[in-house]
Amino acid sequence: SRRHKIYMQELNLTAPAAPVMLRPEASWFQFHLGISRDGLYPRSSPTINRLLRDMQELTTISADYSQDEKALLGACDCSQIVKPSGVHLKLVLRFQDFGKAMFKPMRQKREEETPEDFFYFIDFQRHNAEIAAFHLDRILDFRRVPPTVGRFINITREILEVTKNEILQSVFFVSPASNVCFFAKCPYMCKTEYAVCGNPHLLEGSLSAFLPSLNLAPRLSIPNPWIRSYSFDGKEEWEVNPLYCNTVREIYPYSNSNRLLNIVDMAIFDFLIGNMDRHHYEMFTKFGDDGFLLHLDNARGFGRHSRDETSILAPLSQCCIIKRTTLLRLQLLAEPEYRLSDVMRESLLQDRLAPVLTEPHLLALDRRLQLILKAVGKCIDTYGEAKVVANDTTQPEAPASDRVKVIT
Repeated sequence: SRRHKIYMQELNLTAPAAPVMLRPEASWFQFHLGISRDGLYPRSSPTINRLLRDMQELTTISADYSQDEKALLGACDCSQIVKPSGVHLKLVLRFQDFGKAMFKPMRQKREEETPEDFFYFIDFQRHNAEIAAFHLDRILDFRRVPPTVGRFINITREILEVTKNEILQSVFFVSPASNVCFFAKCPYMCKTEYAVCGNPHLLEGSLSAFLPSLNLAPRLSIPNPWIRSYSFDGKEEWEVNPLYCNTVREIYPYSNSNRLLNIVDMAIFDFLIGNMDRHHYEMFTKFGDDGFLLHLDNARGFGRHSRDETSILAPLSQCCIIKRTTLLRLQLLAEPEYRLSDVMRESLLQDRLAPVLTEPHLLALDRRLQLILKAVGKCIDTYGEAKVVANDTTQPEAPASDRVKVIT
């Protein structure tokens, strides 16, 4: 602590920071104002492109641990924390205009596949998976993943030199290769062996825009009915009972709302990215039972392109329901002229860390899409299209009174 205090004084960083003014036209603010019951942002939103650009270019003014990592250290109220985890290092970076983003650093190379012996709950988190998940979510027209972009961060200048957290300062060190490194400070698995290092200062990672605070836009965190067992040998009921969906249909709110259809959407999204770690989902309380589900924390996706984990599709295959709009979008992306892998490849080229995904991962999307359509076809053959395909209609743009309110 003494060494870091001297270090900060030498850099003349002890003076109070200049006041930051909130501008109504700031991209972060406009993004929050644009949240409606239809999604996190409108289909054609210039604000999102501006927000992505700002996250790529603006200088950080502070850095700190995320709330769940602080919970592990006993430094915050844990009432809003669902599953504290400090194993996978992530930091909150703040920018001008009160902008805030979650930074997840690169932990492994793009071409590295998750080892076959790894369980989903001990897998690495991948920064490029967060970026790719945002692009896929937008292509599928779900708009439920917060805007996410890739960026090279100078971890010395943009984290160490701007953080006021002495614990975060204390985990920085210089490696034998003269690279600046840091690691997570938490009660388990947080040692220098698990550090991330710059080259020598630059480190690539993902930046995901923060949603409005819970005080301004409350959210519920709800266990996924198809949650997996987080033990080495346990099984959940849905894994052994093919009629499990009949039980779910009898439980509120899955019994009288479109919540189950949204769960199926989420399962389709997770199957495409290969994410087995969807233990909870979140919703804005303002939009009630029929509000959309937020697709957060996608860093365990895109781990193995060579394996299609069909159990992720259990909500679809067991319940045999799907939104018509979702099915039409999937069928379109299966057409040669709109092939999903081609659309994703083109979309990901916009990111500065391109190529975000390797070619095998892109091609796996096409293969998995065919498996989804095959599962839907099997359901239709069994129960008929009228019972399987739900005729959801596109709702008009929500009025201003029905949007998430952000109080300045």
